[in-house]
Amino acid sequence: MPVGFGVLGPVTAWDDAGAPVDLKGPRHRAVLARLVAARGRTVPVGQIVDDLWDDPPAGAVGAVRTFVAALRRRLEPHRPPREPARLLVTGGPGYALRAEPESVDAWRFEDTVAAVADALPRAA
Repeated sequence: MPVGFGVLGPVTAWDDAGAPVDLKGPRHRAVLARLVAARGRTVPVGQIVDDLWDDPPAGAVGAVRTFVAALRRRLEPHRPPREPARLLVTGGPGYALRAEPESVDAWRFEDTVAAVADALPRAA
């Protein structure tokens, strides 16, 4: 499995060998959690700012960009400089997480629940 993500509990990530990825601080984790919640859809930078702060500081947009850059370095450490990110991508006005569905614990949980939603209780 490629990079994995856990959000059913503390926000965590692990590399393809299963080693934990240092996600840095709480705002970095909050950005990652927000992108996981969007399930692959682009989240505008302004929305991320609004999600992170009740009263955003003057440099909030720049701070979000800094958080994303740091996350990219942590999540794709072997990506050559200037090569586009494949996992945490820029999309129009914001960012999206392009993780495999099976690599995110919450997505696996949602998919499992949806798969058995119409099943009889014993089978579910």
